[in-house]
Amino acid sequence: MSWIREGELTIIERFCANIIKAGPMPKHVAFIMDGNRRYAQKCHVERQEGHSQGFDKLAQTLRWCLNLGIREVTVYAFSIENFKRSKEEVDGLMDLARQKFSRLLEEQCFLNVCFAYTSRHEISNAVREMAWGVEQGLLEPSDVSESLLDKCLYTNNSPDPDLLIRTSGEVRLSDFLLWQTSHSCLVFQSVLWPEYSFWNLCEAILRFQMNYSALQKARDSYMEERRRQQMERDQAYVTKKLQQEGFASHGDSRRRRTLLQKCTATREERIQGFLQALEHKRADFFERLCTVSA
Repeated sequence: MSWIREGELTIIERFCANIIKAGPMPKHVAFIMDGNRRYAQKCHVERQEGHSQGFDKLAQTLRWCLNLGIREVTVYAFSIENFKRSKEEVDGLMDLARQKFSRLLEEQCFLNVCFAYTSRHEISNAVREMAWGVEQGLLEPSDVSESLLDKCLYTNNSPDPDLLIRTSGEVRLSDFLLWQTSHSCLVFQSVLWPEYSFWNLCEAILRFQMNYSALQKARDSYMEERRRQQMERDQAYVTKKLQQEGFASHGDSRRRRTLLQKCTATREERIQGFLQALEHKRADFFERLCTVSA
């Protein structure tokens, strides 16, 4: 039987879910699943048991998300910093992750797992990959932009999270999706992750709905500013080109439009070629990694 679909919502939970779904709903929710070790200490059980119950809570939370129409979930399963924990705990977590995530792979859900991850490493890696593109002649230096960096992140195939939830009462992001959550609703809840409930999730969604208009306005304003800056760069390029051709600074309007269209088209062509090369580069890396691991 499906691990995620085991058990159904109660009548009152279904009733409340239908009410909540009448408002704007997050399409993508991210979780920092914090509090497994404190839960184990609180319940006087081994840390491994706390982590095991945390994985089970993830499966249950995914079921709630599916019932609420949330089709994408990203979780912070393991930070690079977590490798500083005791070898016994790290090894236990690795074994547990293999068991639990193998089972989740059988499910019909879209789950992104950030494992051995920090956002600073992700962003610096994206910058290195853009630099590689320029070095290889696939990109012009002027092609490097926030928009291109977006496409070089690990999450490039996913929309930015609408809502980020952290449990356990900690009010920090711990280097998780720092770039992607700049216009997300951040909700910090005191409940320990293994004790997370359907009602905790509903509370977080209600807080998202209360802030939805302001978040959407900020996101739209940011995207408009990004488009304006790109247009200014393109206009500056066209003006320089016209001056090189001997036109006055304002140039011929028809020639200016033609150059502007060509500038945009060639830039997009370069970027698409770079992204395809980058995809092949990453695929080769993972193939070599799997070969070494085997």
